[in-house]
Amino acid sequence: MNLSRAALAAGTAAASVVLLSGTAFAHVSVQPQGEAAKGGYATVNIKVPNERDNASTVKLEVNFPLDHPLASVMPQPVPGWKAEVTKAKLDKPLTLHGKQINEAVSKVTWTADGSKIGPGQFQQFPLSLGQLPEDADQLVLKAIQTYDNDEVVRWIEEQKGSEEPQNPAPVLKLSAAGDDHHGGAATSAAPTATTDAKAGHDAAGDHAGTTTASASSTDTTARVLGVAGIVVGIAGVAFGLLAGRRRSA
Repeated sequence: MNLSRAALAAGTAAASVVLLSGTAFAHVSVQPQGEAAKGGYATVNIKVPNERDNASTVKLEVNFPLDHPLASVMPQPVPGWKAEVTKAKLDKPLTLHGKQINEAVSKVTWTADGSKIGPGQFQQFPLSLGQLPEDADQLVLKAIQTYDNDEVVRWIEEQKGSEEPQNPAPVLKLSAAGDDHHGGAATSAAPTATTDAKAGHDAAGDHAGTTTASASSTDTTARVLGVAGIVVGIAGVAFGLLAGRRRSA
């Protein structure tokens, strides 16, 4: 009886952990493909899991902050979904590649067009973003998820402190800008002739030192073996003389 109760309690605890972890992680999120560096360009995936067992996701709206506007937001075609890009006029124009831009993307909306995100499934919506702001550490992309039973879930809550909100907004973390301000890794400088010459000289010196040490070790071994041979020879001669004297006696 006690064993059955213990098993039941353990099963209940395990089920609670699974349910709670599913609730904590089953939310809309943004995942960069590679690096999302300040001042650069990036490709990201908006990941949309379906949280419901009795409904399918048929619409997703992702909003972009206009306080850190993006001049270029391009969705990659997703089979079975129609994407619509909405722009808004900026109070302060952007300057990009020497051109002045008066509007920026405010949101992208995907609507099911022959496809759905069913129960137990998820869908990724790729985006190309740029130019990323240089004066921000992250971008908060508030999302709205709509189900075919007309239920709407708003992923718009910003995290404050260590505790995650119930419906957290997707957050794109930005890394430090590269030297070219496009998120690329800095290219290592080619070694100079002086460096190469020094490296070659050091390598030659190391090889010469190794050769000298090897020759010295070989010479020492030969001397030891020579002395050992002489000692053995003297011992053999002495033994022979002693044996001859005994026979004569």
